[in-house]
Amino acid sequence: MRIALHTRVKPGRESEYDQAHREVPAELTEAIRRGGAHEWTIWRSGQDLFHVIDCDDYEALLASLADLPVNIAWQARMAELLEVVHDYSEGGADKGLPAVWRLP
Repeated sequence: MRIALHTRVKPGRESEYDQAHREVPAELTEAIRRGGAHEWTIWRSGQDLFHVIDCDDYEALLASLADLPVNIAWQARMAELLEVVHDYSEGGADKGLPAVWRLP
């Protein structure tokens, strides 16, 4: 399944956000893969961030990461940098962007 998300960096924190993503902990990327993600790409346009996640089951992926200490630490770091954060709550799996069009 493919999920698209929108988050937003706080004004003036764009370079810090970019730098943080050059240093994503290996333990976290391994956990994301174990959780069923095959690919996760983030694009940034100004403050706006667009994520595309290819995974087996997005709800299961979120559940696998929700209580993981490395993810909790990462989300705390991201909360410092983001106005709109990635939602790891129970209802977070319903926060994806609706597909409007796709070239078949």
